[in-house]
Amino acid sequence: MAQTPSANNSVKLSGSKGKAVADPLLSCLLRLTQLKQCPCSETSLIAGLPLVDQRLTPGLFVRAAGRAGLDAKVIKRSLTEIPDIVLPLVLLLQNNRACVLLSLDKQGRTAECIIDGVGQSRFLTVDKLRATYTGYCIYTKLQQPLQSRSQADDTQNNNWFWSVMKSSWRIYRDVLMASFFINLLAIATPLFVMNVYDRVVPNQALATLWVLAIGVIIVYLFDLVLKGLRGYFVEVAGKKSDILLSCFLFERVLGSRFSESPSSIGSFVSQFREFDSVRNFYTSSTITAFIDLPFVLVFLLLILYVGGPLVWVPIIALPIILLYGFVLQKPIKLSVEQTFRSAAQKNAILVESLVGLETVKVLGTEGFLQRLWERSVGHLAHWSQRVRLLSLSVTLFSGLIQQLASVVIIIAGVYLIVERELTMGALIACFMLASRAMMPISQVASLLVSYDQTKTALAALNDIVAKPQERNPEKPFVKRPHFAGAIQFNKVNFAYPDDKQAALEDISFKINAGEKVAIIGRIGSGKTTIQKLILGLYAPSQGNVLFDGIDSQQIDPADLRQHIGYVPQDIVLFAGSIKDNLSYGASHISDAHIIAAAELSGVKEFVDRHPLGFDRLVGERGQALSGGQRQSIGIARALLRKPSMMVLDEPTSGMDNSSETHVKHKLEKVLRHKTLILVTHKTSLLSLVDRVLVLDNGRLIADGPKAPVLEALKKGQLRVAQS
Repeated sequence: MAQTPSANNSVKLSGSKGKAVADPLLSCLLRLTQLKQCPCSETSLIAGLPLVDQRLTPGLFVRAAGRAGLDAKVIKRSLTEIPDIVLPLVLLLQNNRACVLLSLDKQGRTAECIIDGVGQSRFLTVDKLRATYTGYCIYTKLQQPLQSRSQADDTQNNNWFWSVMKSSWRIYRDVLMASFFINLLAIATPLFVMNVYDRVVPNQALATLWVLAIGVIIVYLFDLVLKGLRGYFVEVAGKKSDILLSCFLFERVLGSRFSESPSSIGSFVSQFREFDSVRNFYTSSTITAFIDLPFVLVFLLLILYVGGPLVWVPIIALPIILLYGFVLQKPIKLSVEQTFRSAAQKNAILVESLVGLETVKVLGTEGFLQRLWERSVGHLAHWSQRVRLLSLSVTLFSGLIQQLASVVIIIAGVYLIVERELTMGALIACFMLASRAMMPISQVASLLVSYDQTKTALAALNDIVAKPQERNPEKPFVKRPHFAGAIQFNKVNFAYPDDKQAALEDISFKINAGEKVAIIGRIGSGKTTIQKLILGLYAPSQGNVLFDGIDSQQIDPADLRQHIGYVPQDIVLFAGSIKDNLSYGASHISDAHIIAAAELSGVKEFVDRHPLGFDRLVGERGQALSGGQRQSIGIARALLRKPSMMVLDEPTSGMDNSSETHVKHKLEKVLRHKTLILVTHKTSLLSLVDRVLVLDNGRLIADGPKAPVLEALKKGQLRVAQS
């Protein structure tokens, strides 16, 4: 639909006028997804991304666009260089603003834009747009078809390490060129010495000596510069790879399914930490060693040219060094594997002891843990020592062979000199060239030891990358920006991973939008499991969980959890202030909303009594607060999202009667139009609900209005299995 620009629909782009948009790039991306027929919710686009000041950056825009099925690229282009075929696109404007460019009439000097991605499109002159345009824009296009894209994703996951390394190929190209010239310049010293002994000394040509000396000094200076540049380039490439690989690995960890959580956090951390050894192996020592390796042939040819038959000495010595390295591969591999297991066990003991330090002291288990620690440390020390000794033997053996080769060259060279087949200068040059030729081989032999360590570490990292992700690229999600709050379990069966006994069996019930339901039952009856299925942390083994009539497996987990206010019984807080913990996961939250949620949950009551107020530090895992205070923060954190569904698991178990009464009274008003699922053993909280579900041994044994169900339980009319 064409429009003509006029004064009435023109717009000014000054950042100081008009209503500010919290995240212009996100708004522009949301509008682009609508224009390209792939609409997404705000939550699904930014969930898990490291926002900067709660905003997308151009780099994060590219990652967020990928979730919507769009390939994006930040490009520097002037307005006149933008072709019509790439429209619509995003223009980056001054003052951290952006706009969606819909059309550009270069002849009429007008442009149709959606400023900050909100509102209707507006026309403005190209000159006004150019005045605030930064010169950078973001091209977007629909990704390749789903099947081929999933295959590409699988390939990337299988080759995640090398795909990142490949992104630095230009830097490694420069490293290769620098290494080429460094090795060429290494020839200067042997040639200098040979000419001094063979030409300068016999003829007492002092002028020639100074010419040669000045020349070789210049070569040394060039060599110094090239080695410095090579080291710099290797470190730059290593830093780039380190950042990209670390971010990718951590994203895979956070994005994996909850069912894939490690059984031992300490062992997992030990595995994750091995990334440094992998990165160092492939980005520093290995590169320089293998780049220098082809020049061994160059040095051997020079020895053949200068010393003739002396070339056989390094030719025989080099395979001996490599053979010894290969022979030690099997014992080294065994030792490395044992070292990794011992290190993981040691780390697991340390983490578990520190996390449960209070319990350790109360139960008096320090001696038991100390015994486990000393046994683990001793085992690790034994295998680590074996690895180091085997590595040392490779270094010593390589050095021995080099020394023997040098002696043999000198002996053979003397015989050749006696027979007038070699000069003194040529012998010294061959001696130096042989040492230079065997140096890369010795490095490779040492790297064979590190290779097993790196291979084992890389295999552990591959296991992390291979973990199934919550967002499966092969299965597009149904876009659900809003939920009414209806929940239905349809013949759900579920068993935890590696657990043969079913936690839920044939569970079916329906909760209408806005309904208030309590789930009660004895310990181990399946109450917590139902909560985890509702939150999408696990998927049913059989049956399905529906939200507003849609299977939960078809809904983006981020969208689903954004609309569920969850208060677990054990509230986990993060290091920081009370305000920091309240606003976790709630983007662009205002202080007014924080204060309102704090008032409803009872947080404001104890915050007002502390001189630091909301800036009071909670300590690691909230240890500076009481259990009731942590629960109050958990309730406030859940309410801040303004969810349509609330899942409360013993929300007041750590509170006194006064605090519980206050919170319950406030919740009655807040939950009026929300779906509530309450798990509790406290009858006082049942006033919040109208309906009760009773579970026993993973089965639903009662479902009905609150009063009749509670009366039946009281009279023993419900059959509950005996434990």
